[in-house]
Amino acid sequence: MHPQLDAFYRASVDLFWLPLGAGDTLRVVKWNGRLYEALIARHEHRERRDLYHSALEVHLNGDRFVVEMVPSWDSTERDRGVVAEGPVALPRLGVSRLFRYEVRRWLGGVIPDISESVESPVRLSSAAKQARALLNLVPEFPTATWGRDELRTGEMWNSNSLISWLLARSGHRTDNVRPPVHGRAPGWNAGLIVAARSTIATSSSSQVCGSFDTVPHAGQTRM
Repeated sequence: MHPQLDAFYRASVDLFWLPLGAGDTLRVVKWNGRLYEALIARHEHRERRDLYHSALEVHLNGDRFVVEMVPSWDSTERDRGVVAEGPVALPRLGVSRLFRYEVRRWLGGVIPDISESVESPVRLSSAAKQARALLNLVPEFPTATWGRDELRTGEMWNSNSLISWLLARSGHRTDNVRPPVHGRAPGWNAGLIVAARSTIATSSSSQVCGSFDTVPHAGQTRM
């Protein structure tokens, strides 16, 4: 096959593990995370672990997408593939951009702190059907309040919930996905639990997996 055609038909879903607070010049997230983990570790009578945030890079039909949840105030890029937003800490605080997160399906986008990723990338699939399904599911992500357990999963809702929810809903194996050694990914199980509650009807599943037109192509207008 011609190299350009080979690249066009190639598909992949890669997972990146990013240390919590990577790229945060003020180190606010990093130190808050360490305090949080210290308190949880003490409560659970275990050693402290490193905390990780996750993101995805998806290749499909010659395009590359970055899928990630980030603070709304964290970027000045106008065209960054935002498909959903949700509140942080308390629902009523979400009226302010300072207390909102955004879910991105960013065509040609970047993961700002990718150079700090650990044991990454992790190849999760090379199937176009799964990559397409995952991309089409991004706008359907339940935008519950970040840092809270509104969906009653026993764990906070956050960026890791987005990634695990997408992987589970799009038919990826998640039982063998683990954060780096001596690491922990709060919110991951919450996404899996909520995904398991959603039973996709055959017709709905077929529509999701076959509706590539809902995913923006290079040159199309995006949010």
